[in-house]
Amino acid sequence: MKTYDAQCVLPLDAELGEGPVYLPEQARLYFVDIKRGFVHCLDERSGAHQQWTMPDLACWLIPRRDGDGFIAGLRDRVVHLRLAPVPTLVPLVHPLAGQAGVRLNDAKADPQGRIWFGSMHDTDQAQAVGTLFRLDTDLTLHRMDSGYHICNGPAVSEDGRTLYHADSYLGEVYRYEVDDAGALGPRSAWQRFTGSSPDGMNTDREGAVWIAHWGGRCVRRYAPDGTLLAEVRVPVSQPSSIAFGGADLRTLYITTAREGLTPEQLAAEPLAGCIFSARIDVAGLAPNRFGA
Repeated sequence: MKTYDAQCVLPLDAELGEGPVYLPEQARLYFVDIKRGFVHCLDERSGAHQQWTMPDLACWLIPRRDGDGFIAGLRDRVVHLRLAPVPTLVPLVHPLAGQAGVRLNDAKADPQGRIWFGSMHDTDQAQAVGTLFRLDTDLTLHRMDSGYHICNGPAVSEDGRTLYHADSYLGEVYRYEVDDAGALGPRSAWQRFTGSSPDGMNTDREGAVWIAHWGGRCVRRYAPDGTLLAEVRVPVSQPSSIAFGGADLRTLYITTAREGLTPEQLAAEPLAGCIFSARIDVAGLAPNRFGA
C-alpha cells in the first residue's frame, strides 16, 4: 500500500471545512466552512486567501459550465452564487422547505451537468431523515433515495455510470448504477467502516475512489472492488473532504474540521480546521460542472 503525508497549506480555524472544488483554469481552490457560513478561496500560485460571508450555512459549491459563478447549497435551499464583484445570490430551488432542523450536506456534479446532493438533520444525526436529490440542468428537482442519517460524499465515476454515496452515521458507502436519464439502480453496499466515518470522496482517472475518513486521521484510496490501495496521513483527526488540484491534478487537497473537539483535543490538534495537501502518484479528475 502506498502512503503519503499531508502538509498544511492554509492555516485556518474552520469549524467545518467542506466541499472543496478546484478550478484548473484559475488555479484556485474554493471550499466552504459550513457552520460559520463562509466561502473560501485559496490561490494555488500566490497562496492568497479570500473569504466571503454567506447569509446562512454554506454547505457546498458546484461550478457552472458557463463560467457564471457557482450553484451553491445553503442551509435548506439552492442558489446561483456569484462572488465578484460582491457576493450575490439568486434563489433557484428550495428542497427542504418546511423540514425543521434539516440541512443540505455535500454535492457533486456528474458528466451530464446534473447535481447530486444530500441532506441530514443538523443536530440529531440519529434521525434517518436524509434524502439524496438530483438537480437537473433545467432546475427540475428529483428525490432519488431516502432513509439516510448523514448523506455524504457523492462521487461519480468518470463515465457517469456509477454513483458512490455514504451514510456517515452508519459508516457505510453505497454504490448505485446510473442510466443515461439519471435513474438509479438499487442501492448496493460497497464498503463498511468501523473506527472512522466515510466523509467527502472523489474518483480518479483510474476509477479508484478516494475517501476522507472522519475520525481516522487519513484519506484512503480504494479500487472499485473495494481493495485498499493507498493512504494519505493527515495530522488531525477530522479530515472532511478532498479535491484534486495542480496543473496535473496530482495534488490532493484536504479540508478538515474543529467541530465537536474538546478544548483538550484542540490543544493536541493545533492544525484542526486547516487545509492540507499531498502530492500523489495518480491524476484525479477535474470537477464536473452544472449545466447543459
